[in-house]
Amino acid sequence: MHRSETQSAAGPVESTSDTMLIGDFAGLSGASARSLRHYESQGLIASDRDANGYRHYAASTVEVVQRIRRLLRAGFSLKSVRVILPCLLDTDRPLQMCPAVAAQVRSLVADLDCRAEELQRRRESVEALIGDADAPAGTPVDH
Repeated sequence: MHRSETQSAAGPVESTSDTMLIGDFAGLSGASARSLRHYESQGLIASDRDANGYRHYAASTVEVVQRIRRLLRAGFSLKSVRVILPCLLDTDRPLQMCPAVAAQVRSLVADLDCRAEELQRRRESVEALIGDADAPAGTPVDH
């Protein structure tokens, strides 16, 4: 059985004969082949290459990709994912809050708060426009 070890942000990736080509791996992980190549170029996951250059991903990397996708859906950047990923033990448990992870999470929450405030201001502006449109013709509108 062929074994090799490579390094990714999630830690060492051991590959054995239990590997998949990128197309099969993409189907199983839910990420596109393009995303997988990008995650690999960013050091988040690793693959072995055979003589013809085909990527082989360890089956255990599926969980890592699912964690990456979960963090991206939550709004984290790939830069933040690189910091947080090693602290995730599994997909159902909360993050271990080491200082670097806590800082990343606080930063995202602050950004979400700012976005929510901006959306609220925009909503109020749109509602004011609707109120103006609902007023009978010739009625003064308060601004």
